[in-house]
Order: sequence, then C-alpha cells, then structure tokens
Amino acid sequence: MKVLVVGSGGREHALALKLSQDPGVEVICAPGNPGIAAFAPCFPIAANALDELVVLALSEQVDLVVVGPEDPLVLGLADMLRSQGVPTFGPGSDGARLEGSKAFSKAIMEEAGVPTALGKSFQDPGSAKDYIRSKWDSGRKVVIKASGNALGKGVIVAETLEEAIQAVDDLQALGEAGETLVVEDRLFGREFSLLTLVNGSDIFSLPVAQDYKRIFDGDQGPNTGGMGTYSPVPWINPEWVTTAEEKIVRPAIQALKAKGIDYRGVLFSGIMVENDAVYCLEYNVRFGDPETQSVMNRIGEGLSYALLACANGDPIPEIPVLDKAVCTVVVASEGYPGTVVKGREISLGSVPENVTVYHAGTAQPDKLVTSGGRVLGVTATAASLVEARRLAYEGVSQVCFEGMQFRTDIGQKVDA
Repeated sequence: MKVLVVGSGGREHALALKLSQDPGVEVICAPGNPGIAAFAPCFPIAANALDELVVLALSEQVDLVVVGPEDPLVLGLADMLRSQGVPTFGPGSDGARLEGSKAFSKAIMEEAGVPTALGKSFQDPGSAKDYIRSKWDSGRKVVIKASGNALGKGVIVAETLEEAIQAVDDLQALGEAGETLVVEDRLFGREFSLLTLVNGSDIFSLPVAQDYKRIFDGDQGPNTGGMGTYSPVPWINPEWVTTAEEKIVRPAIQALKAKGIDYRGVLFSGIMVENDAVYCLEYNVRFGDPETQSVMNRIGEGLSYALLACANGDPIPEIPVLDKAVCTVVVASEGYPGTVVKGREISLGSVPENVTVYHAGTAQPDKLVTSGGRVLGVTATAASLVEARRLAYEGVSQVCFEGMQFRTDIGQKVDA
C-alpha cells in the first residue's frame, strides 16, 4: 500500500512514521519536514495547494491519502481527491465545518443532544459584550471562542470581566476567523482528548491522552496549540470514555448523516469531566497535535489498514493497544504563542533509547533551523509514566537552540 500524508508538522511526522512501520506500506509526504525526509520521500507542495496535491496523488498512484491539518479539509481537499477515485482519510468540506465553524459545531451538538456548555453565537461585538456582562452579573464565568479556524489561538478562558470583554475585541481582530464569536458558560473540571476513527457510521477510538494547553508550568499564561501530552491517563474512569463515545461521538456522526454528510476520518473530541459527567468542549476534524505524538506510540500495527477502511466506508479493523506509557514534551520558539523568532540553528544531541524527536517547526536549507512556534516534540515510551517522563526530559536536554522554551511539568501529578 502506498500512502500520501499531507502536512508538515509533528502530527504528520508521527503519523507518517507509524504508517511506515506497517508491513508492506510505503509512505510519501507533502510537503513534509526534515524529520519525515529521513525515512520518506517529501514533495515540496503546500498543504493548501489542493490542485497540486490531487495531481501528486494521481501521478504517484497512491492507495490512500491521509490529510493531517484542518485547513485543506475545510477547503475541500478530501472532496477533490474522492472525485478522482482516490481513497482519502479525512472528512469533506461539509463535515470539516465541525472545526471550521464553532457556530456550526455548537448547533450540531444542540441538535444531537450532546452534553456541552450553554452558549450563544454573535456577530455583533456589542451584543456579545452585553451577553458576557449579563452572565457575569449572574455569577457565571464564560469562555469566548472565535468561530473560525484560528490555529489554536481562538479560545480565551477569561478570569475577569475585563478580560472577557477584551477577548471580544482580540478575537475579532483575527479577521475572518473571528467574524462570528461563540460565548459559552465556563465548565470546571479536568480535560482529556479522545481521537476516534470514523468510517461514516461506525467508530473505533484510540487510547486517550491528556494535553497541556497553557504555555507555562502550572497551567499559567496564554493558550497554545499544546505544550505536551501523556497517555494513558490514570485519573480517567473507563466508563467516561464509553459514555463519551455514546453521548458525544456517535450522536454527532448521526446528526451529520441526517444532513447527508458522510463523515470519514478522525473525530477529535475535547472532553471536560465535571462532577463525574462528561461534556464536549469542542470537535476537531483531524488528529490532535501533540496528542498524536503520544497516541501513535501506544498502538501496535495496523493503522494504515484501519484508515483505509474508514476512507472506503468498510468495517474498521481493531488496532492493538500496547501496555506502555508515553510522554511528549514540546520544545517551542522564543515568543510562542505570540510572534516567534525563526531561523535559530538547532543542535540535536544523542537522545536515549525509546525516545523519538518529532519535527514540528523545522527547516533545513543547509543546516537545521527553527521555522515555527512549536519546533520539536520529544516523545518517550516506557513501562511506566514516571519513567516515560524521565526519558522525555532527558531527551529534551539533548535539544539546544537560542530562546527555546518548554514546560517542566508535563506528566507530573497525573493522579491529582
């Protein structure tokens, strides 16, 4: 089987590497990154260059395309590939609205009876601010979200009324992504990420992971795209996962189907547990990043055949889950999640055995340099989470570039 992975980040590096480990599978990537290029051919075609990607898939006669980022899905890459007879893992543009429009996503949750926070959508900033003030007066804090795709920077969890009001202006300043805002009641609890493979009607969930969104230790500072993950998550009751599948995942797929939307891809459910009840915070239509870096190291062989089955609408073969613990620590550029400094030379030493360094924001014109906010993901696999965490940070100690930053508490206090 020949598989084309679309994308250039740490998620795509983890996917491409895992797929390449299945017997009889050849992986190519576009555009890829220096880490992927070490084991798979990479073609310099941007993930949003839809026409060129279709030509590449046809000329390379690939058996499956796996789309990593959400943007090409929202733009309709999966639709274009399927129209040419290319099996594609990823929803069409209609299904991708679950991530491309938080207002649409919220409407699907309400139609399907998915447990979620109470929320309203606004296009007028004055009305949004009035609603926020009324919520605050009633003693309820809120979360403000840009409805469009804001690349992980479209959610503001306000601690004060002043922050909440300012969030309206800040998110609208994002442009098209912030034209519509969703204001939700704030839930309080612990979060986990559920990645579920979908073949249009049936589902298969991968092991859960926990993500760390804030930039600084102790969950301080602004939200990011994710500063680290670990799996398994000891504090999760297995019944919560089953409940999430039955109350959050399946109803959404059924609601889409009722609208004539055949969803084939991964459904990422961001879930909050409050008072032993599960609530859906958001849906994403692609594998999480950096959840994928941890989750890929917790599964055995067979991912490529499961993704192909989903793409074709066939029964999903079960993928074995390994009895191992994984910890991923993200190393980011100076300035992240704001304006970052790029072009810093990266030095990579010798990482320990069972540690993989996934490239996320790197380039190699001649020497390896930083090219984005999140630069590398250092992932360690071990028999216990304590050991996986130790190995991950030992791996981080082998990374060096000017201005690098990372959290030191990933995988710490996981039972608290």
